[in-house]
Amino acid sequence: MVATDLTYRASEVEPFRWEGLDFFVKRDDLIDPRFSGNKLRKLYSLFKLPDHTLKRVVSYGGAQSNAMLSIAYLAAMKGWEFVYYAKKLPKWLERDPSGNLKRALELGMVLHQLEPRNFYEEIESIRKESGADELFVPQGGADPAAREGVVLLASEILEWARHSGYERFSVATPSGTGTTALYLREALPERVEVLTTPVVGDEETLFAQLRRLEPDAASLPKILFSFGKHPFAKPHPQFLKIWESLKGSGIEFDLVYAPKMWLELKTAYGRLPKPVVYVHSGGVSGNVSQLRQYSYRGIK
Repeated sequence: MVATDLTYRASEVEPFRWEGLDFFVKRDDLIDPRFSGNKLRKLYSLFKLPDHTLKRVVSYGGAQSNAMLSIAYLAAMKGWEFVYYAKKLPKWLERDPSGNLKRALELGMVLHQLEPRNFYEEIESIRKESGADELFVPQGGADPAAREGVVLLASEILEWARHSGYERFSVATPSGTGTTALYLREALPERVEVLTTPVVGDEETLFAQLRRLEPDAASLPKILFSFGKHPFAKPHPQFLKIWESLKGSGIEFDLVYAPKMWLELKTAYGRLPKPVVYVHSGGVSGNVSQLRQYSYRGIK
């Protein structure tokens, strides 16, 4: 059974000291355990749709996607069918689903596996064939419909800053598609520095994605990229070390996106407007499967 309500409330902003440096963390991961941080923001406009508006939601992406799991919860709440497309699964995962995939399937998600070589061509064909009673959600929720929830996030940050007496400060969030960072930049005044780093691809990849979302954006988030490009979700000893250090400092973050952003923040800290507010992206439910990958590769 899935609870059919969402009790929305503004998330708290907590002080956080890590590696001798002072930060604040916007605890979006604690708003609702079913929806992973910024995925709640991206899907916010869909929560308000009457249940009868749609019959089916269609999306695609990775087999352990946080967005996938959040959409699965949303569809279960609303009574919508959820159809999800992913590239062919490894045999071990197909035999024994784990992590986000396992829970999404338990929630009723219908999974279709596609061959990698034609994946995006087939997805585009599926998108074009979407019917009037179904909604196609791009990978990771990268859609202008996400703006409404991110604008709400920005308003909460500004209210916290006003109450705390901060005029100029930094807001940081890692980027897959860059959607959250882009709409934060749009919604926050220029005196606030919006920081991000690409976790998928490099600076050019992220820049192209931002421009696809909003070709006429007046300004873009500042991209930190000292670490360089790293294959998405591929285990890295330094990422695990950072994740463990962060957890030891009092907050568990996700193991895919957060370590790279925190590494960039640590490197750039001395030249950033203070304080630095990190928006917790949620996604900790995916740590189980990611830690399994680290163990499989012998990374400790």
